[in-house]
Amino acid sequence: MTFFNPEGIPPLVASTMVRIERRLPYPGEVLVRQGSRVEPEDIVARTLKPVDLQIINVARQLGVPPRLVPRAMRRAKGAKVKANDLLARAPGLFGRGCVAPVGGMVADVDGETGYVTIAPDPVEQTITAALRGLVMDVMPYEGVILETPAAQIYGAFGIGEERSGVLRLLALEPNEQVQPKQIDAGSAYAILICGASISAEALRLAVTHQVRGIIVGGIEERELRSFMGWQSYAAWQTGVSSWQWPNPQQVSQLPFTIVVTEGFGVRPMNQAFFELLSTQDRQEALIDGQTCLRRPMRRPRVIIPLNRASGNQIQPPRLPLRVGATVRLLDYEHLGQLATVRSFTTAPRRIPSGVRAAAVEVTLTEGGTCWLPRTCVEVMS
Repeated sequence: MTFFNPEGIPPLVASTMVRIERRLPYPGEVLVRQGSRVEPEDIVARTLKPVDLQIINVARQLGVPPRLVPRAMRRAKGAKVKANDLLARAPGLFGRGCVAPVGGMVADVDGETGYVTIAPDPVEQTITAALRGLVMDVMPYEGVILETPAAQIYGAFGIGEERSGVLRLLALEPNEQVQPKQIDAGSAYAILICGASISAEALRLAVTHQVRGIIVGGIEERELRSFMGWQSYAAWQTGVSSWQWPNPQQVSQLPFTIVVTEGFGVRPMNQAFFELLSTQDRQEALIDGQTCLRRPMRRPRVIIPLNRASGNQIQPPRLPLRVGATVRLLDYEHLGQLATVRSFTTAPRRIPSGVRAAAVEVTLTEGGTCWLPRTCVEVMS
């Protein structure tokens, strides 16, 4: 597969200032102030999440006509109830009773249908900082924007939400394939740095050992389908109901996050990626697998906080394509390889495929040169 990056953000930034938005799903309370320092586990905001109404067929449970339900109620409309509180009882010495399935408030009693509606108590939901940093801005009732110096890696695609953990190096070489036996109890709550591929069996073991995330060069389609339990290609369809990949309507929430840096198949991880990740072994990191294929584009990424003295750029630079620049190749034949720009054209040029396009001549690491479309090269930071 190829991945064209129209945003121009380099796939690897060794040191920059990263800004992360932590936003509540519903309006709530922000618990930190601007300028505060936070740790990954610190709660920065909280809210009360509404819960779906509970509708109970009280008439059926009591065995009485619906018109008798209002008279059988032991809790009036608007009254507070706790879970398993007696809600209603049929008349008679041995009349059957009905208890509240959840705590909340009696919202409605319908004498025509015999149904009683309970509005459950809202559930408190909190969000944590997820990484170490500084609160740069507070969005009242919504959340915060955090800033931290960090190294940042963008992947080709991913699955899963934002999660934080400690990096753990499993592969010693970028072309190594991780074996299931390497994932053990020491992987709990860690983000695993793998090599060229990972199997469905290893992914299942990662669930068992409560792994937070996996960073891998590639993954074979059959292994991913087997792990996810996809029986059809519906999860692969983008643009029909959503531009997110995979289709959120077809994917249940994963217990961990996967970021694939190169693409499908057995793909050795980019050497520059692997070297950066391996030097940060046992360091805290944030992994985000969410992928969106149209603007606002969202690429999966890994953020590794650094000391504040390390960063000096507010945003990743849009690096220009120039002779001598190191680029990552995105075409099928050379996917993930590093090369050096030898020359490039300003006018369309006929490339080996027969297409006329703006092209770049690159020198491959193993020797030799080739011409590629400019959309098939990605400038490395």
